[in-house]
Amino acid sequence: MTPTALHLALIGDYNPDVIAHQAIPVALQQAADTLGVRVHAQWLDTQTLTSTTALQGFDGFWCVPASPYRDTDGALRAIRFAREQGRPFLGTCGGFQHAVLEYARNVLGWIDAEHGELAPHAERAVITPLSCSLVEVSDTLRLAAHTRIAQAYGHLDIHEGYHCRYGINPAFAAALLAGNLIPSGHDAAGELRALELRDHPFFVATLFQPERAALKGITPPLALALLKACQELSA
Repeated sequence: MTPTALHLALIGDYNPDVIAHQAIPVALQQAADTLGVRVHAQWLDTQTLTSTTALQGFDGFWCVPASPYRDTDGALRAIRFAREQGRPFLGTCGGFQHAVLEYARNVLGWIDAEHGELAPHAERAVITPLSCSLVEVSDTLRLAAHTRIAQAYGHLDIHEGYHCRYGINPAFAAALLAGNLIPSGHDAAGELRALELRDHPFFVATLFQPERAALKGITPPLALALLKACQELSA
């Protein structure tokens, strides 16, 4: 019997030189092999996302690293679709940053919310440079119990790699995390590195890049969890 096919949208502008872009298709294939399903992953360049029409047929979404994107509004449109339609969503690195920006604008109503890389002088830059750049470094993290990310990993202490310079602006963190957007992972210094939506089937975002493990032959737990969530919703 032919395995069920899952259709995944990769939100971002493909660059073969980006390590995460090399790793994500490998991670998804490893996860699909583990689950015994077929996966079809399609890159969606952000400048093509002018409406939600092209998003309807996807079971899940992964907003990928390597921002700024060519079209911020296109990326935010796809993230909003996944959030509002209850489609499984994973955002890593730049995907984390834009998931926060989308939530700030469209859930909290902060229409002036900006990404500090694009608008460094904005009064409401919800994403700003990290106090310590996380470019090609790795670190230990502590996951919050009873969260989807903790369920995916199966334990609370993990070790992951980064290629990131931006994160949540501490000045807005309390307001951003006062509702259904909840913190779910912190690094060894107590800095926020993962979050998720509590009122959504699967909406997880990490500042680290779990996909990189795939290039070492390790199936990333979050790739597996994303496909499992897609399976459950498409069953």
